[in-house]
Amino acid sequence: MSERQTQSPAMPPANMPPDMPPDMPPVAPEAGGPAARPPRPFHVEEAVAAAIMAALCLITLANVLTRYLSSISLAFTEEFSVFLLVALTFVGAATAFTRGHHLAITFLADKLPPRWRRWQRRFALLCALAVFGVLAWQGALMFWDDYETGVTSPGLGLPQWWYTLSVPVLSLLVALRIAQRLFRRAP
Repeated sequence: MSERQTQSPAMPPANMPPDMPPDMPPVAPEAGGPAARPPRPFHVEEAVAAAIMAALCLITLANVLTRYLSSISLAFTEEFSVFLLVALTFVGAATAFTRGHHLAITFLADKLPPRWRRWQRRFALLCALAVFGVLAWQGALMFWDDYETGVTSPGLGLPQWWYTLSVPVLSLLVALRIAQRLFRRAP
């Protein structure tokens, strides 16, 4: 039998008590409790995204149950679900830019020297800011057109501008979060 086979299981890290399972969080030596993480600032987008997800789940569940029990579909669910998914997409984009977790293809950028990489990131954020600025402008034009012409939604007959108003408003929210990220000073 080799020496490796006769040894006891691996010793836990120095900051973890020996009787604690290895999948438990490490213990902060000075506090005697779980390692403290720095508090993450709260952003209203997270609460709004959770509310939208809850509404989507409830609306879809109500439609499924109604269709299963009565063979009748609730007419408003698809129209509201599409609107809520569009809003959730914008709110998610704002949250992603706030946290710095937005979609990025960095294969080539990671090969740049650090100074150039910083400039490339700023350029990418400026491009994203321009895209959401154009989207806010075009969304505002679409909203105004829907408002002036009195177009109604196909399912419920509600004014279409109720839905299209979210595009410029939420595009401006995303643009604001991009601008905050762009002008944040690096630690």
